[in-house]
Amino acid sequence: MKTSKAVLIADLRSSPPKSSYEFSHRCADSLDAGDHLITLFGRHEKSNRHWGTIVTAVFQTAAGELKVFRGQAEDGKHYPSLTHTYPVAQIFERELWEQTGLQPDGHPWLKPVRFEGERQQRMTDYPFFKVRGREVHEVGVGPIHAGVIEPGHFRFMCLGEKVHHLEIQLGYQHRGVEALLLRRPPMALASTVESICGDSSVAYTWGYCAAVEALSNLPVSLETDLLRGIALEMERIAMHVATLNGLATDVAFLQGGGTYGRLRTAIINATQRVCGNRFGRGWLRPGRARGLTEVLRQDLIQTLTAFARDFTEINELMLASLSVKARFHGTGIVSTKTAQELGLVGVVARASGVEIDTRVQLPGRVYERFPAELITESSGDCWARMKQRMREADASVQWLLKVLEDTALDLSGSAAPDALGKPLAPETLCLSLIEGTRGPVVQVLETSSQGQLLHYKVQDPSLPNWFGLAMALRDNDISDFPICNKSFDLSYCGNDL
Repeated sequence: MKTSKAVLIADLRSSPPKSSYEFSHRCADSLDAGDHLITLFGRHEKSNRHWGTIVTAVFQTAAGELKVFRGQAEDGKHYPSLTHTYPVAQIFERELWEQTGLQPDGHPWLKPVRFEGERQQRMTDYPFFKVRGREVHEVGVGPIHAGVIEPGHFRFMCLGEKVHHLEIQLGYQHRGVEALLLRRPPMALASTVESICGDSSVAYTWGYCAAVEALSNLPVSLETDLLRGIALEMERIAMHVATLNGLATDVAFLQGGGTYGRLRTAIINATQRVCGNRFGRGWLRPGRARGLTEVLRQDLIQTLTAFARDFTEINELMLASLSVKARFHGTGIVSTKTAQELGLVGVVARASGVEIDTRVQLPGRVYERFPAELITESSGDCWARMKQRMREADASVQWLLKVLEDTALDLSGSAAPDALGKPLAPETLCLSLIEGTRGPVVQVLETSSQGQLLHYKVQDPSLPNWFGLAMALRDNDISDFPICNKSFDLSYCGNDL
């Protein structure tokens, strides 16, 4: 089962799951071939055809193809861990163990990801890594933070001011997102999906729409998808600028702190004028997207043109600041090799020189018609992650202006048929990938023999990237944590589903 698009459809009746041994062997072969592991997860199955745990893995080849493997194992069984040889699998095997009980023998860091189910009341039993030595001390931060930051615990193992290891413990929020998504009709989930990760509402909703449209064979016009692309790139600009604002504030670069905040407000206010919500909620729905009148189209063009001028000016000031250079250059380095081994994704991976972007490698018709630029930095430090966000936001502005100024496009959002009652294809698996601000938002939907939604897997790009932040802090001063943390700008709720 392969595809070269960002949506994969697989008829499960023609591809029964393999044994757990064969499944692991095929995954190892794929990793040996240099394929990128997108996701690996499991679910319990008790039916006439299968009994135990069904495990699914999705890979992306160097040629940009998606392929899926499925395995089956009895509940609680053991299997040889992939993590010992392929560190990219570490977080997925931990999640699989926590959710299904499958035991990855040889996993070096087997510990809970979210403290689900019976582990929910046992967070104090978390097996923290220990650094021993007479002069070694530990510094704990969180889980309660100042302001509106969501809960997460950071434990620093230090020798003096130098961090030898950072352990990040999440899992304080128990929202039950995946179970919640099975309680309503599949075509009526948009408002719930928009709330999974508030600063990535558009990315999540587009991925959801693409999946249910593929499962129901619901036709969608190119103009509708272009409107979704406009919404996504507006979201990307707003969130990158929000991160730049935080970085400027963390090093007391006052011009940046004031200007980036103002520029972000201009972008999200423009989004609100289109759909009624500053975070893009309500813009996308299955089969359709809110259109642009000529007045709104011109409004976006004027907003983006004014934004681009001021954005370039403040970026030049921040890049020229000696104090910013002193704090960011060489701080929080993640090498290309480390990023690849850990399977880091999105803006963080690209800032470490990893050429990975779903919009480029799995473009679909939107980014085939209007290609996105693959942007990378090489140094992998806070400076690179700052520059990466500047360059990506600027590229999104240019992409948007190119689309909006194409007068041959009808972006008025023509009426679409009501999708609410559309049935889904039975015994089918559908995966969608949307390159959000942080990286690829992964959603996998699986239907039963009656066409009902059987399983809904959600994966935020923050999930594989949190351990990258831990690696970035090694051999840095503990005072560098705020800028390293903000340069990654990961999502707590994206992890704690």
